[in-house]
Amino acid sequence: MTTLPPDAAAPRPGFTVRAARTTDVRAIRALLDPFVQRRILLGKDLVVLFEAVQEFVVAEDASGALVGCGALHVIWEDLGEIRTLIVADAWLHRGVGREIVEALEANARELGLSRLFCLTFEVDFFTRRGFSPIGEQVVDPDVYSQLIRSPDEGIAEFLDLAHVKPNTLGNTRMIKEFASEPASRPAEKPRNA
Repeated sequence: MTTLPPDAAAPRPGFTVRAARTTDVRAIRALLDPFVQRRILLGKDLVVLFEAVQEFVVAEDASGALVGCGALHVIWEDLGEIRTLIVADAWLHRGVGREIVEALEANARELGLSRLFCLTFEVDFFTRRGFSPIGEQVVDPDVYSQLIRSPDEGIAEFLDLAHVKPNTLGNTRMIKEFASEPASRPAEKPRNA
């Protein structure tokens, strides 16, 4: 079950962010198609989107139309990827992308992830959210040897493998590490005077 940050389901100026439902899949595909045509994102078959619907959050306007989406895909026990982050052109610079990323980060924390990866042309956007470009491999050799077995293209992108799809030319691999949460202290019991 997708958990959103406190107030994430509360209306924002003109939009709401919530967990995706199967009835959203065709609208997610409609958001995706213009970015596929511009060779920014890869197209996905409907079956792939249905299989991954639980990974998605969506932003909808007051009429219920989808204006953005994003997915959190788990790569390893401590590592996830933000995928298919889309904001409709008419909704750019209105906080939609930020709210989607915040919801995905909350989901990542709830799952116990401590790092998030993304492959993006929007370096400034992700930098403002605490992501940094990846220089070298960020997993140890044992994890690498397991990840390289995956047929998932997103993992190939993360590993920066040579066979990765052509639209990654110019994309930047970025990562964010969550700060360690301080251990909560038990509440002190009042002393009798």
